[in-house]
Amino acid sequence: MHLFAPVSLGALALTNRVVMAPLTRLRAGEAGIPNDLLVEHYRQRATTGLIVTEGTFTSQVSRAYPGQPGIVTAEQITGWRRVTDAVHAEGGVIVMQLMHGGRVTHPEINGGLTPVAPSAIAIDGETHTPLGKKRFAEPRALTTDELPGVTAEIVQAARNAIEAGFDGVEVHSANGYLLHEFLSPVSNVRTDSYGGSPANRARLGIETVTAVAEAIGADRVGIRISPSHNIQDVFETDETETKATYDALIDGIAPLGLAYLSVLHRDPAGELVQDLRARFGGPLMANSGFGQLTTRAEAMEFVRDDLADVVAVGRQVIANPDLVARWRHDRELNEPNPSTFYSQGAEGYIDYPALAS
Repeated sequence: MHLFAPVSLGALALTNRVVMAPLTRLRAGEAGIPNDLLVEHYRQRATTGLIVTEGTFTSQVSRAYPGQPGIVTAEQITGWRRVTDAVHAEGGVIVMQLMHGGRVTHPEINGGLTPVAPSAIAIDGETHTPLGKKRFAEPRALTTDELPGVTAEIVQAARNAIEAGFDGVEVHSANGYLLHEFLSPVSNVRTDSYGGSPANRARLGIETVTAVAEAIGADRVGIRISPSHNIQDVFETDETETKATYDALIDGIAPLGLAYLSVLHRDPAGELVQDLRARFGGPLMANSGFGQLTTRAEAMEFVRDDLADVVAVGRQVIANPDLVARWRHDRELNEPNPSTFYSQGAEGYIDYPALAS
């Protein structure tokens, strides 16, 4: 296998194995409607084998950031349809990452609502709101009776994504957001059937992914996890506990026949990730994480050595919309400019030069 060979992830037929990782960029304005900037940003990157969109909110309470896009209203669905049409016109494949922010939000971001979480434990830190930096608010613990509604909300978002022309969806169960919050014994101290044991903490994720797969077809659904990422106060520092939790999650979803398992982890070649891949029994999308840029050599090695089926790349795709061509021919790369990652406007978003220019 090599990085530039075609591959199928369930119903998704990729022309190469370089994936645009989901990247929060905050350009969708107050209404969360994809605009001309988003259309052009994603269109430029359609030569990656697969685009996974930025995390997209599934309800008002789940919105985590100002400028984050949603997939709730008719206007948001229409805006995303412009994006998918543009990507498909360039021959690309695109899935939407469905993201419930959980406690990673603030009433000044989500329209004045109290954030929700597995347990009433606030993140110890600050977030950027439209009115400046504010400490994270204490979330409200979701009741047991409310949890089927959370699943239903994410299922409806998946249906909306298909209506908007997406080829599939990725359920976000990583990076400290709601489904990940349920997995950690630090952020989830519940005493009902969704807390306590690894199997109980994995329950909501299993139920949600199963319901999404039933709604739109398992071969169009991926899931993203980030075991031991220890971000946004979702701590997973006990290796035995973490392995038991993720074993329970993967064992619960493996029979579905999902399109792929995406794992964000500093050591994709290590025992934890490779054991989860074996349990999953389907395609693995590897992402070596926030700590370092994914290099051409690393990406090629992952695929060549059968450590992953596809490789998700973040900052290199931000700076190089034509990254596949640059890597294929081993050409020099543009350098990403972190100061524009979360800013407004076109700079650092749609103005990185392609090779032809």
